[in-house]
Amino acid sequence: MSFLEELLADVIVELMPVAEIGELVRGNGLPKTDFTESGVPAIHYGQIYTYYGLSTIETKSFVSSETAKKLKKVDTGDVVVTNTSENLEDVGKAVVYLGKKQAVTGGHATIFKPKPYILGKYFAYYTQTEAFAQQKRKFAKGTKVIDVSATDLAKIKIPIPCPENPKKSLIIQSEIVQVLDKLSAMTAELTAELTAELNIRKKQYNYYREQLLSFKDGEVEWKTLEEVAEYSKTRISYELLDKTNYVGVNNLLQNRAGKTESNYVPTSGNLTKYSEGDILIGNIRPYLKKIWQADRIGGTNGDVLVIRLKDEVVNAKYLYQILADERFFEYNMQHAKGAKMPRGNKDKIMEYRFQIPKNLDEQARIVSILDKFDVLTSSITQGLPREIELRQQQYEYYRDLLLSFPKPETVTV
Repeated sequence: MSFLEELLADVIVELMPVAEIGELVRGNGLPKTDFTESGVPAIHYGQIYTYYGLSTIETKSFVSSETAKKLKKVDTGDVVVTNTSENLEDVGKAVVYLGKKQAVTGGHATIFKPKPYILGKYFAYYTQTEAFAQQKRKFAKGTKVIDVSATDLAKIKIPIPCPENPKKSLIIQSEIVQVLDKLSAMTAELTAELTAELNIRKKQYNYYREQLLSFKDGEVEWKTLEEVAEYSKTRISYELLDKTNYVGVNNLLQNRAGKTESNYVPTSGNLTKYSEGDILIGNIRPYLKKIWQADRIGGTNGDVLVIRLKDEVVNAKYLYQILADERFFEYNMQHAKGAKMPRGNKDKIMEYRFQIPKNLDEQARIVSILDKFDVLTSSITQGLPREIELRQQQYEYYRDLLLSFPKPETVTV
């Protein structure tokens, strides 16, 4: 008999409202201005989205003992659940407090104090499932700010194994939590390894790229961008544009990833024209590193710069590699205008100085190597995040399946 068959053999599962398996206490107060360097542990609702995982022994924040007297108390094993967020996904997020010292929480959060036969971690894991999400959607109120009140949270039903036998119920909940803890740890470890691998590959790429674009004196000549290129002065009618050849900052992709199809296409006027080989750079928030070398004719707006080669001593693809380099983006940000919404300084961009091999064949050789690097790096940067996503989906699938109490023959763990 498999582990799951043994665990779930003859198990009776009852869907019970949260109100019947614990006490709900709505929090109050606790602005961030109340935080202190040390003192009474405090869990702020906003930190449940951004800082905490499923459980925590220590809190990120503290308040004075005087402030703590006014706030709702969180005991070891209690679960703090968010009531409010700007998106539905974050409403109902939970963190189990496992610290030895009593903590406090504030507004926009509800404390779930489980009855003796309910494990806080079991409850918290269930709040992550699609089944829980489907229920909370029914109670969600608001548009810009979404809220599920403590009163409505109390109505959501949780599957409780063997409710008539508290001892057996706790054993089953504990076993399920242990399985999910292991799955979660394995997923986190694999994600960390894949992320580290991705960062190593990116560093390798940037290192070799920098080496290829660094030269000894005499091998190259220095040029400013305006000596070899200019901004496009030609125009194109909106009638010649569609989602495949209209480019705005929104469909230029970050980190030199090119572009995607546009969700918006102009319905009037003439726009800046780009041609095959032109280099398009997003001019809003240069730090996003949005750049694409055109492989067609199309149009764009004033938020995208179109740089066109005018000197045949430069290979167009070589110029793209120069402008897709980290050194150019750093230069662009140094001279950008504006704080909240920085824009590239068009005059300063044209003053950018870079090295050009005097031999076109050498430029072509460098381009060929960098193109191969680009293909390899693109494959890695797309493949590894996809692998991370698949592992997370796999974990979520087994978590949701386990907490739906399937018949033993439907899954093995």
